[in-house]
Amino acid sequence: MSFLQVSFYCFSLILIVAAVRVVTVGNAVKAALYLVLVFFSAACIWITLEAEFLAIVLVLVYVGAVMVLFLFVVMMLDIDITRMRESFGRYLFTGGSIAVIMVIELGIVVMAGSFDLDRVPRPVGHDSEYSNTKELGILLYTDYVYIVELAAILLLVAIIAAIALTLRKRPKTHYQSPSQQLTVTKKERLKIVEMDSETNRSSNRGSSS
Repeated sequence: MSFLQVSFYCFSLILIVAAVRVVTVGNAVKAALYLVLVFFSAACIWITLEAEFLAIVLVLVYVGAVMVLFLFVVMMLDIDITRMRESFGRYLFTGGSIAVIMVIELGIVVMAGSFDLDRVPRPVGHDSEYSNTKELGILLYTDYVYIVELAAILLLVAIIAAIALTLRKRPKTHYQSPSQQLTVTKKERLKIVEMDSETNRSSNRGSSS
C-alpha cells in the first residue's frame, strides 16, 4: 500500500468521524467546529486528487469565511439547547429511517460494481503550463453558468435570512434602533461640561488656606 493510499484512508476516516459528530453532538458551536474539520479533511483529499484550487477555495472560503459566519450566527441566535434535546426524540424515527434508506441505496450502488477500484482512472500528471483554475472557470461559466447564478441567489437569501433572525426582538435582550440613532441631534450626542483648570483650583486652595 502506497503513502497516497494510506493518507487517503486516514483523511477519509477523519472526515467520516467528524461528519458523524456534526449531527450527533449536542452543542451547536461544537457541531460547527466539527464541520470545519470535515471541510479541511475534504480539502486534503482533493489535494491528493490534484485538485489544488478546489482545496484552497474550500479552506479559504468555507473554513475561513462561511464557518466563521456560522459561528457568529449560532452565538447571536441564543439557541436553547435544552428545548432542542426535548424535541430530538420526536424526529428520531424519521431521521433514522432516512439514514437507513440512504445506507441501503449506497450499498446497492457499491455492490453493482460501478466503483470497481481496478477500473477507476487515477489522475495523471500534467505539465507546468496546465492550470486547473482556468479549466474550472471555463467549465463553470460556460456549461454551468445558470447553476452558479442560482447558487449565488440562494446564498444571498441565506445571508438575508440570517440577518433577519439576529434582528428579531427577544425578552431581556438589548438591541439598538437605527431609526432612533439617525434622529439624534448634536446636542444629544455631545454634552460639554465646564470645569475649572488646575491653576484656578490651586489658587483657590491657596487663598482659602
